[in-house]
Amino acid sequence: MQTVMRGIVVRMKSAGDDRLLTLLTDQRGVIQATARGANKPRSRLASSTELFCYSRLTLFCYRDYNTVDAADVENSFFPLRNDLTALALASYIAELIRELAPVEEPAEEYLRLLLNTLYLIQQRRYPLLQLKATYELRLLGMAGFMPDLTGCTVCGSYEDGVPMYFYADEGCLACQSCGSLQGRVAGGLVSPGVIMAMRHILYSPFEKIFSFALPEEGVSELSQVVERYLKYHLQRSWRSLTFFYSVL
Repeated sequence: MQTVMRGIVVRMKSAGDDRLLTLLTDQRGVIQATARGANKPRSRLASSTELFCYSRLTLFCYRDYNTVDAADVENSFFPLRNDLTALALASYIAELIRELAPVEEPAEEYLRLLLNTLYLIQQRRYPLLQLKATYELRLLGMAGFMPDLTGCTVCGSYEDGVPMYFYADEGCLACQSCGSLQGRVAGGLVSPGVIMAMRHILYSPFEKIFSFALPEEGVSELSQVVERYLKYHLQRSWRSLTFFYSVL
């Protein structure tokens, strides 16, 4: 059976003349597919099955087996290949979404998040660490790891302009009074600007999540806090992330 959907290549491996692809699609989330003959020099699938190519895909699907019959490229994100740091970050976020996006289920919002982030990385419109943290936190929220940043988990208070504790293990805030009473701090005090940025990322409409500004030290703090939360809940590390930091 042939089906048509939109998707982006988030992993590509060569197997002789063929390419083994991991795709993030709007209709079926993360799927595996084969592009037969795509490694041949004159293959019509050669350019459309490169990493990060976003296309209108025609797939032949039989049980769990998918073959790419045709692919009309809508965005190749080619400029990423000329910027090593941007390419490193793009590789990391692609690896992350392979882990967190649904498999064989609709994933239109996941695809939208990845495409928008890749576009902004390519444009260098915001600091890369800010894009990284925004993507990570929004993706975690979508995937079921939504922290509660509405107020202190103990007394319910929330004051603008006041640092609060952020507990990475429970994904919640505590005011300074209640945080001291708890007798433990997971991640320490977080500045009010970073808390506001995290709330903005999680609670804003999708089209506004990237639209905020922090000073350089705030961007660094945001990246550290979100990454600590990510690593605590996923319990792993990423070589692509290590490489990104090595070229940042």
